[in-house]
Amino acid sequence: MAEFTVAVSDPESGHTYQIDVDGQDANRFIGRELGDEVDAGAVGLDGYTLELTGGSDTAGRPMRPDVRGTQTKSIMSDGGIGFEPTTDGERKRITIRGREVSDETRQINATIVGRGSEPVDDLLGADDE
Repeated sequence: MAEFTVAVSDPESGHTYQIDVDGQDANRFIGRELGDEVDAGAVGLDGYTLELTGGSDTAGRPMRPDVRGTQTKSIMSDGGIGFEPTTDGERKRITIRGREVSDETRQINATIVGRGSEPVDDLLGADDE
């Protein structure tokens, strides 16, 4: 059974909310790809829309939007997600996960792109700082 932590970013307030989802709510994310828009009802934000922007698997490997599928792949990278070069021209072979959400995914990063009628803080019960 799928189980994820969804990190929901609110660009208006600058806050990020971490929500654990499992069961049927988690199954709504299976098969979706980075860049897809998803109904946010699965994370308790009725009327909102989320865009999937990233994630990682159970071993901490990042998902890359330029790699198809759900499998891990070993790619030669000159920078970007999963590798930050320290000198000009540096390249490195890294292992990453494809852009499709699967049972192996542990964390999903998402951004709010469509807003509902109620404020996010009211729906998610945000802590006061």
